[in-house]
Amino acid sequence: MGRATRAARQIRWYIGSLMGDNHYRRYLEHRARTHPGEPVLSEAQYWRKRHSDADANPTARCC
Repeated sequence: MGRATRAARQIRWYIGSLMGDNHYRRYLEHRARTHPGEPVLSEAQYWRKRHSDADANPTARCC
C-alpha cells in the first residue's frame, strides 16, 4: 500500500470520526464487551436517544 493510499484512508477515518460515522459501531462493541447477552438499541433508536440526550443535557458545543 502506497503512502497516498494510507494517507487517504487516515483522512477518511478522521473525517468519519468527526462526523460520527463510527459511533453506533463503537456502541455495539461496548455493549458486547460490557453487557454481553443484553438487548441493544437499533441504529435508529441509538441516534434518537443520542440526540434527545444531547438536547436534554446541553454541554459546550458550537450550535
